[in-house]
Amino acid sequence: MNDTSSDARREATIVNQRGLHARASAQLAKIAGRYQAHVIISTKSDEVSALSIMGMLMLAATKGTRLNIRGDGVDAEQAVAAIAQMIENGFEEEDFPGC
Repeated sequence: MNDTSSDARREATIVNQRGLHARASAQLAKIAGRYQAHVIISTKSDEVSALSIMGMLMLAATKGTRLNIRGDGVDAEQAVAAIAQMIENGFEEEDFPGC
């Protein structure tokens, strides 16, 4: 690892009732696009780019699903943290008590 690139990893659990649906996937893709990092979101069986809304939908992540988030690049730490926080905050949906 050098000064211009870093790796980051984090786990987050889907907490909202609707899981990783289209709007939530779009939110994550928007967050991922803000950073100079390549971010991958994975379940036990699949992995997709955090920039791919369709890919995230194909994960079929429902409430309680644990997602692994990993990134590499200049902003990897910030990107992974921001994505994990959005997931853990229930995508700021009204059906999540923490909102």
